[in-house]
Amino acid sequence: MSKGLLIVYTGEGKGKTTAALGMAMRAAGHGLKTCFIQFIKGSWRYGEMEAVKRFAGLIDFHVMGKGFTRKSADLAEDTRLAQEAWAFARQAIDSGDYHTVVLDEFTYLLHYGMLDLDPCLAFLAGRNPGQHVVITGRYAPEPLLAAADLVTEVRMVKHPLKSGVKAQKGIEF
Repeated sequence: MSKGLLIVYTGEGKGKTTAALGMAMRAAGHGLKTCFIQFIKGSWRYGEMEAVKRFAGLIDFHVMGKGFTRKSADLAEDTRLAQEAWAFARQAIDSGDYHTVVLDEFTYLLHYGMLDLDPCLAFLAGRNPGQHVVITGRYAPEPLLAAADLVTEVRMVKHPLKSGVKAQKGIEF
């Protein structure tokens, strides 16, 4: 049986985006295209963006936000950007151009009320039956988890930041 899966990586631990990137690379290894949309990473440079350039033509990588969070100076603007990014994501999902579409950090838009959950779930439920969608981020709402075919919760057991070790190139970014 073949079916487009809704996959969610959530939880307080580190590695949700990395898991989604691994799926994108796995698909690329089979010559399958992925659209990877980052909703809140912002515009700073980090290793994932450099690595994905090596998969040009197979992984389309889009950074759609400026780093919007609950501490934003302009929540209305961040909400507008979130809604624009969601419109872009819906087009990518509907296009039929991609084996997989990744919505990285998408759960934050739902958690902070930038997008309404029910219309998002309805759209995902009505997508092409063969379209895989991967969603990452903390605070995944229970209805999203219930709708998903695969849910992985990443739990932090220990992290070097807690003992004063700063974020390091190749590890955190």
